[in-house]
Amino acid sequence: MPITRRSLLTASIAAPLAAALATRARAATHTVMIRNFAYIPASLNVAPGDTVTFTNADRAPHTATSSQDGVFDTGRLNQGQSATVTIGFTGTAQYFCKVHPRMRASLTSA
Repeated sequence: MPITRRSLLTASIAAPLAAALATRARAATHTVMIRNFAYIPASLNVAPGDTVTFTNADRAPHTATSSQDGVFDTGRLNQGQSATVTIGFTGTAQYFCKVHPRMRASLTSA
């Protein structure tokens, strides 16, 4: 079958779409609990496209804020509140609580 402009265009659209759908099919959901002024677990392995839900079980407010600007920030979470972030990076992202900066943890995405 000869290669035509139409088949080339179709392939250039279909390949990225197929890759995106495959990534979504493999995406996992992870949970990080915030309890006793700590992130549980303190380190977590994830993959691009995965989601991480942070839930605050403490009475005090907390955040999960990446040490690198713009990677992720849950905003302020009061007791019982949750926020979900989608992993869009590779490597290790350190994060902390803006309210209690000594609280620290990390996500590693490969």
